Amino acid sequence: MNIQYPLFRLKLGAGLIGAIVLCHPAQAEDSGRTIALLPKYQQECSSCHVAFPPTLMPAASWNRIMNTLPKHFGTDASLDAATLKELSGWVTAHAGTYKRVSEEPPQDRISRTAWFVRKHNEVSSATWKIPAVKSAANCGACHTTADKGDFNERNIRTPR
Repeated sequence: MNIQYPLFRLKLGAGLIGAIVLCHPAQAEDSGRTIALLPKYQQECSSCHVAFPPTLMPAASWNRIMNTLPKHFGTDASLDAATLKELSGWVTAHAGTYKRVSEEPPQDRISRTAWFVRKHNEVSSATWKIPAVKSAANCGACHTTADKGDFNERNIRTPR
């Protein structure tokens, strides 16, 4: 019994940590970092799309995105100077630094990162064309808790 007790504690501890990590909002999967989304960031970004956790891309990508908001993927997403400074500082301070996001994605698009492509390789091309989905950037179409920064696979519902 004494021999198994440390193993039991280890399994219990790992299980609790795993449960906390899986349930915590605004966690980029496998990042090991959890952050609460800045309310102003969530308000500004989610007016058009999911407010992506900054841990999904490296700081250099976020810097380019924040510096080109007047031409943000074909839309004018300009912000006043004070808001731009606040949000730019926040996303770069919380940008991804772990191995999976160390490479800057093509065109600074989360949907073109190597990890995104790998995670979504089973999604058929027909699924991306469903009117309710439209594009790989529309995370909320399938990830029912994307608005909370939770992209766990158990919360996926693919529209038909």
